[in-house]
Amino acid sequence: MANKNSLGKIKVERETFEKNGKTFYSYFIKGNIRGKDVRILVSPPDFGGYAVLEIVFGNEMEADLIVKPYEMKDTGGNIIKGNTYAVHTIDENGEVYECAIKPFRMSDKALLNMLIK
Repeated sequence: MANKNSLGKIKVERETFEKNGKTFYSYFIKGNIRGKDVRILVSPPDFGGYAVLEIVFGNEMEADLIVKPYEMKDTGGNIIKGNTYAVHTIDENGEVYECAIKPFRMSDKALLNMLIK
């Protein structure tokens, strides 16, 4: 079972870690696939996205995962399907904050695909 809130949404969590005397956040999704607990690392699409993620999370340590399916044709006419991902929060004034994310490694991508099916 993925880390879900009462509405059944998958949550992206964050936690701090120290490196070279500075504090940073790592972002991840916890889940259970075929009885095995997994931790799926996610990151923004570029380095500047970490500042955006801090704004999206605000003072919270978790945010909702948004899955956006896509479909397109390649030059040979083959249909390519997949998902893009984002984290999403809404503040007390109803303002929506969102940032694109991606699985950190190929193994994280495989686990995330298994988890959301």
